[in-house]
Amino acid sequence: MGFPEYIYMRPDIDKLEREIYKLLEGFNGAENCEEQIKAVDEINVLRNNFETMKTLVEIRYSLNTEDNYYESENSYMDEISPIYEKIIDKYYRALLNSRFRSQLIEKFGTQIFNIAACKLKSFSEEIIDDLKIENKLVSEYVKLRSSSKIFFEGQERNIPQMQPFLESEDRDTRLSAQKALTSFFEDNEEKFDQIYDKLVSVRNKIALKLGYENYIPLGYMRLSRTDYDAKMIESYRKTIMKYVVPYTVKLKERQKKRLGYGQLKYYDDPISFTSGNPTPKGDEEWILKRGKEMYSELSKETEEFFDFMMTNQLLDVFSKKGKAGGGYCTYLGDYKAPFIFSNFNGTSGDVDVLTHEAGHAFQIYMSRNFDFPEYMFPTMEACEIHSMSMEFITWPWMDKFFEEDTEKYKFSHLNSALIFLPYGTLVDEFQHIIYEKPNLTPNERKKLWRELEIKYTPYIDYEDNDFLKRGGYWFRQGHIFGNPFYYIDYVLAQFSAMEIWVKLNIYNENIWSDYITLCRQGGSKSYLELLKTGNLSSPFFEEKFEEVLINIFNFLDGIDDSKF
Repeated sequence: MGFPEYIYMRPDIDKLEREIYKLLEGFNGAENCEEQIKAVDEINVLRNNFETMKTLVEIRYSLNTEDNYYESENSYMDEISPIYEKIIDKYYRALLNSRFRSQLIEKFGTQIFNIAACKLKSFSEEIIDDLKIENKLVSEYVKLRSSSKIFFEGQERNIPQMQPFLESEDRDTRLSAQKALTSFFEDNEEKFDQIYDKLVSVRNKIALKLGYENYIPLGYMRLSRTDYDAKMIESYRKTIMKYVVPYTVKLKERQKKRLGYGQLKYYDDPISFTSGNPTPKGDEEWILKRGKEMYSELSKETEEFFDFMMTNQLLDVFSKKGKAGGGYCTYLGDYKAPFIFSNFNGTSGDVDVLTHEAGHAFQIYMSRNFDFPEYMFPTMEACEIHSMSMEFITWPWMDKFFEEDTEKYKFSHLNSALIFLPYGTLVDEFQHIIYEKPNLTPNERKKLWRELEIKYTPYIDYEDNDFLKRGGYWFRQGHIFGNPFYYIDYVLAQFSAMEIWVKLNIYNENIWSDYITLCRQGGSKSYLELLKTGNLSSPFFEEKFEEVLINIFNFLDGIDDSKF
């Protein structure tokens, strides 16, 4: 059965509540650990079914935000998800208070109890109505962004379809494309501001109801961050400022020299070479075919995985009208199937999707036999290690996609990975300040964003673009609206991916067995424990961070980029 045949049935939340509460009665009254394990297994079956139905709605709605049926079902899920959280809250309480907790830990590991403790600190029945409002606002943002109709060069296009023009070799085309894209956000500025204003307000309200000073510690609890706190992240941001920001300024100077411009403008930022950015040498089907070849050659595990994805139509990567922007990987528990969503647009990002999102999907495929929904994905910063590392692990196969531009792609890929680090850090600091000062006005938020851009990306010149000069770029960053504090995760994980790059390319180590081991752990361990499992260093260890970065700096310094 392929994805189009996967059956959606609207969950009956009242029936689910009755069934789980009955099982919890048996759990709480159990006379031995075996009875509790049986009850947990049965609860997990019900949970996996509900979460599969919810995910089917999310996927099918994002595939076509103009589909009235799935838009309605998405609204229904927004309504009942907080009720589901209430049900699971009682389940977590039962787990933590079990008379046989030590034996359950022996059976299931400690991580489910870590997660349960975090979730209990981030929920109460008092906030159910607020959670419904939050869900609706996030859906409103997705709908607004997906509604983009940008008329450019005689055609109506959405945001993903504008990307090739943003990377055009022709400078005037890039400028026109940026102005057209900016116009969409500027025309809807008041709507975006209102949505975010309400999101910050309701999140702060939820945090205060739960007894927190502001949303920041609650945001960390929601992400099940048990190994580090906001102070450690603040220190990590300083490490990025110390080591990475000065080097990215040098990389931008090299870019300016390659392009032959007196000054890099914001519309030059996406283009790296006068000969154009490296692009795949074929269309979408051609890319998928070569992806299949790549994964069949990489290992028997990846061959089996990618065959499963293709056979069951679990990749939807073609951009089309009404489709939501961005890309993601998710999981359908009842079918033990990962799903990859993206928008191919003819740029090198298409290949990055085939490695990045496939890294997520491969991890899920390797750990799909866990029964706990919590163990399908690790916490976000660990999740992104699998994806970002797969981008580098597949370097030996990049010639399949880029042919004569392979070396150009590799230079660009590593270059871009470094340049991303300060931007990802900027997004994180922006959110920390926003939730420390939840009463900032929309204009004050934009002013803050612009100040942080100058701090972390000082080379950006917005010329006469008033909207971006006022600090409006962050409207494009969906994570800020939908997944607060989920962005520094990419910055943390990028360090681990770079450490893997150094092992592969500087020390010629065979890291595949470590990578497989890491993937098979799923989310059954905490972030720092997973790093140890994969023989990876903590990014909070500054000396190791410096060592990895210096190896990459030296590699890039040794490349004659003028030949590209």
